[in-house]
Amino acid sequence: MDVLFWAAAVVVFVIAEIATVQLVSIWLAAGALVTMIASYFFDIPLVGQLLIFLVSSAAFLIVTWPFLKKARNTKRVATNSELDVGKSAVVIEEISSDAGTGRVTLNGVDWSAVSADGSVIPKDSIVVVAEVQGAKLVVRQKD
Repeated sequence: MDVLFWAAAVVVFVIAEIATVQLVSIWLAAGALVTMIASYFFDIPLVGQLLIFLVSSAAFLIVTWPFLKKARNTKRVATNSELDVGKSAVVIEEISSDAGTGRVTLNGVDWSAVSADGSVIPKDSIVVVAEVQGAKLVVRQKD
């Protein structure tokens, strides 16, 4: 009966892992598999089976964690829009949220723009890109 319980636990943990795809229960599935095999070959009391399950699950986690951490810490490549943050642009149309106006030129490209703090920024001012929101730049006046 113990073998069937651990076999069911393996199936449940694998299904949970497939459903989440977050590497949450894969170690528990591996621990349940080890416990299932051990309980099949040896007559182990329930407390011993639980101990095998906990120790083997923890061991799988400890062994694989450095590899997962390294895989998750791959450097993120900035998109082109993120590369524009912090750059200077020239206001070619007064930026005013009340009037719904605002255009800037950044690297020779004409962009729609809004003020980060809601202030009016006059034409020919130099601004700094604070954020890119789709095809719109959020800018602040350069100090």
